[in-house]
Amino acid sequence: MKQFVILILCLVNTLGFSQDKTYNEEELTITKWIDGTLLLPHDIDKPDLAIIIAGSGPTNRNGNQNFLKNNSLKKLATGLTENGIATFRYDKRIVKQILRNNVDKDIKFDDFVNDASDIINYFKDKESYGKIYIIGHSQGSLVGMLAAKDKANGFISLAGAGNNIGDVLVEQVTKMAPKLGEEAQRVVSLLKNGENTTDYPPALGSLFGPEIQDFMMNWMSYNPTEIIKELTMPILIINGTKDLQVSVKEAELLKEANEESKLVIIENMNHVLFEIEGDDLENSKSYNESFRPISPELIKSVTDFIKS
Repeated sequence: MKQFVILILCLVNTLGFSQDKTYNEEELTITKWIDGTLLLPHDIDKPDLAIIIAGSGPTNRNGNQNFLKNNSLKKLATGLTENGIATFRYDKRIVKQILRNNVDKDIKFDDFVNDASDIINYFKDKESYGKIYIIGHSQGSLVGMLAAKDKANGFISLAGAGNNIGDVLVEQVTKMAPKLGEEAQRVVSLLKNGENTTDYPPALGSLFGPEIQDFMMNWMSYNPTEIIKELTMPILIINGTKDLQVSVKEAELLKEANEESKLVIIENMNHVLFEIEGDDLENSKSYNESFRPISPELIKSVTDFIKS
């Protein structure tokens, strides 16, 4: 009898949570490499849609990588949809390739741009949405800029770099290991000129190894400030003051490049969208702490921008 009562209570709780859900969830396949999750708010005819593009590395639709689970992009999507905005977030193509044990060694940065462009076209063809906005996080900011041009109704850069990625890497290396800074600058200069090299310190292999040099060359061929100048749509630029990877000055560079854009700096928000009160150790640990909520100010800023 006791077990029966517990079962009934669990069922009631489950039903209660289901009734509280304000959106429908649908899994979609856009192309052979792109799968994602669409969240649709209830009772809204032709809602605005936000397409969320993840940052660097094998990042999935939720903002996670192996051994780093924070669910930041899932929380962003859910928060926006609970405010009446449809969202689509997707696994980067490298995620599906890894799962299939079929990684394309010739993958280019432009492949990510083409994927984002295909997704925009897919939803535009549906004619089921009001306006379409692109939210690009970190590396996804530049991807989103390039894909959004002449296609989207608005663009949101979230922790996106203003400098060329080569210059950003040199700065990061110099901060962590000053003695390697000059070597990083030398290698970056070669790659910017389209020259491959095997002459680099082993410590920089993860950044400039031969298997990723062509990808990095392609990525370095774009300057975010030049791209954002070309966008004529409404633009929102967001950065946190505790972002360990992308500093506030990067957001300021993007703002300077497009004076019509709006800049929002969120106090204590870090790279994975959490608000951190403590030191860099707490900040770093939070990348694998999925129990944390993302910044409420972030949700409000994006919602207000899309609905304005």
